[in-house]
Amino acid sequence: MTTPATAPTQFTAPNLYIEAGNGITYAYRRFGSTGPEMTPLLFLQHFRGNLDNWDPLLIDAIAAEREVILLDNTGVGGSSGRTPNSVTAMAHDALAFVDALGLRTLDILGFSLGGFVAQELTLIRPHLVNRLVLAGTGPQGGEQMHGFTSDVLDAATRDEPTGEDFVSLFFERTPTSIGKGWEFVDRICSRTQDRDAPTSLQTRDAQLDAITTWGIPDPTRLHRLSGITHPTLVANGDHDILIPTRNSRLLASNLPNAALSIYPGAGHGFLFQHPEEFAAEVNAFLD
Repeated sequence: MTTPATAPTQFTAPNLYIEAGNGITYAYRRFGSTGPEMTPLLFLQHFRGNLDNWDPLLIDAIAAEREVILLDNTGVGGSSGRTPNSVTAMAHDALAFVDALGLRTLDILGFSLGGFVAQELTLIRPHLVNRLVLAGTGPQGGEQMHGFTSDVLDAATRDEPTGEDFVSLFFERTPTSIGKGWEFVDRICSRTQDRDAPTSLQTRDAQLDAITTWGIPDPTRLHRLSGITHPTLVANGDHDILIPTRNSRLLASNLPNAALSIYPGAGHGFLFQHPEEFAAEVNAFLD
């Protein structure tokens, strides 16, 4: 394992760019510990999130033990093109990026919408994926996933989202969780140079269509999960208002090789409320 004394962090890692075979130029960050037997960990991001929306405490703790790759998928942040409006198209776009990097094996951490994409990518190309982490996400056709409630929709789709929106959507309505939420907002705003481009309203609208379509109620879609035989860690907070926690339990009960981890007193952003604890859990699982 190699970790240079001046190794990049989520605060300092440069934004990198690569053109894939589909003509898209992808923005990404790649850093962390490397070694001959180390499998890189690809991060797939949430609705409207870009490279800067990953919590530095979470990313750097994971990167201390393995190589991490943060991706802006097609049309997101600094990547070119127009964001597609289906999860399947997003999975194919992520695969084009992986192919451009020449990766033959990887682990994946998909958060929220990124967890939808991670499932679809794994079903499309199962031999590529070693282990899978599905955080704050749910299966296609799950329960209470067909569109957000009106108050969630207002906060999630505002043209210019605020820190208050992040805290209300990602964290529980308790003083402890709200306090952790504002600490998270401070962390993701702390990078001062070479920040990623903001996500566009086109990305917002396309991703919203993809999320809503994925959530059309259809219990028969749960059978697809039998095709994901990879070791999988499913995790969430116990009160997720974006993708109700019952969907994490559905994933864990329908995936052939899954472990379930529920964080009490936390919501959709449990991994940002408990970044170091979740990083330790992820590293232990991937090891």
